[in-house]
Amino acid sequence: MELFTPDSGLVIWMFVAFVILFIVLWKWGWPVIIKMMESRADTIDKGVEDAKEARRQLDNARAEAEKFMAEARKQQAEILSDAQKMKTQIIDEAKVEASKEAQKVMDAAKVSIQQSQKEAELQLKNEVSKFALDIAEKVMRKEMKSDKAQSELVNKLLDEYENN
Repeated sequence: MELFTPDSGLVIWMFVAFVILFIVLWKWGWPVIIKMMESRADTIDKGVEDAKEARRQLDNARAEAEKFMAEARKQQAEILSDAQKMKTQIIDEAKVEASKEAQKVMDAAKVSIQQSQKEAELQLKNEVSKFALDIAEKVMRKEMKSDKAQSELVNKLLDEYENN
């Protein structure tokens, strides 16, 4: 049992060594250790703050990106709407223009038909007049072979002229 029970002189020297070690550590060791722990804690706190700031910046960047995306979608919708309106307007203008052109063509065709019809009527009148004159001339020659018939016709025409 002697191994488990130390001698009193040994205990005193162990106590003195412990106190000296404690004083040395208290004076020079603990301040360095505490300073290192505080520095480490500050570094960790700074890292946490930096991470929070980075998170805030990331959230702001995401929000801004979403805002830009919403604006881009809005502009895209406006552009598509404007393009649709322009398409409709162009189609309507083309229809109106085609209608005007068709009307011009129809008017020109009507004028051409009327002109052709008038020419045909005039030609028909001329031919009918020519035939009538030819027939009248032949009838007159046949009827006016005698001088008496010619005198009667001249007198009749003069009487009609004087009455008018």
